[in-house]
Amino acid sequence: MPIVLEHVNYIYGQDTSLPVYALQDINLVIPDGQFIGIIGHTGSGKSTLVQHLNGLIRATSGRVLFNDQDIYAKDYNMRQLRSNVGLVFQYPEHQLFETDVFTDVCFGPKNLGLDKQEVELRAIDALRKVGISEEYFKQSPFELSGGQKRRVAIAGVLAMKPQVLVLDEPTAGLDPRGREEILNQIAVLQKETGMTVILVSHSMEDVAAYVDRIIVMNHGKVMYDDVPAKVFSHYQELEQVGLAAPQVTYIMHKLREKGLFVRDDVTTISEAAEEIARCLEISP
Repeated sequence: MPIVLEHVNYIYGQDTSLPVYALQDINLVIPDGQFIGIIGHTGSGKSTLVQHLNGLIRATSGRVLFNDQDIYAKDYNMRQLRSNVGLVFQYPEHQLFETDVFTDVCFGPKNLGLDKQEVELRAIDALRKVGISEEYFKQSPFELSGGQKRRVAIAGVLAMKPQVLVLDEPTAGLDPRGREEILNQIAVLQKETGMTVILVSHSMEDVAAYVDRIIVMNHGKVMYDDVPAKVFSHYQELEQVGLAAPQVTYIMHKLREKGLFVRDDVTTISEAAEEIARCLEISP
């Protein structure tokens, strides 16, 4: 069920003397099964954009379609949309509130009107998918580590069985190990289920390592929309808007300047190792 945005605009203070365009003429197609990264400097419109995908924010003008249906239509089932397009906010552990982990994850599917057995089966499945073992099910979510809290919050959305999972800075505040564990789990989940995953991130390395496609936002507009290698080939333009390419991309450019004829569209460490080994004719 693809999501389509057609000429979407969102304006703060539309009826005032100083309107501010948070989104300007956004046209995007998000097909089933893609792993998409959205990047941009603070205030670029990233979070505003993803909150349009499940109707949390209503566009000032334009249309948002899910499964070929206009979500702004009078009789559209917005509750059903929000179960199909799950949104995990930055610092989602702030949304945890129940007495134990299992009850917290049960909250979403319970509100869908499902019977107790189905609710509990969904909660167990979701917790397992994010790597939370049964020993933590009856523990208070507030006693968990930061990374575990983040996993539980994501499980609460997964228990709704969304077709699209939107993650707004899911690794914010985590140490490198915690960040890697969360993203690896999401990547495995995306491959196993085939669900669409949309990752909003400030980390160029994270985006380059995991996503199939990158959407770059700048001042409420789509600046680039392409595969990672092509987006990061515009590293100088990205720098001008407060972004950058992954560090390995800069290293590859420096190596070319020094006379080693490596590809300069490399975006991950593993790709760089293979490319350098190829040029030096050694095994990586």
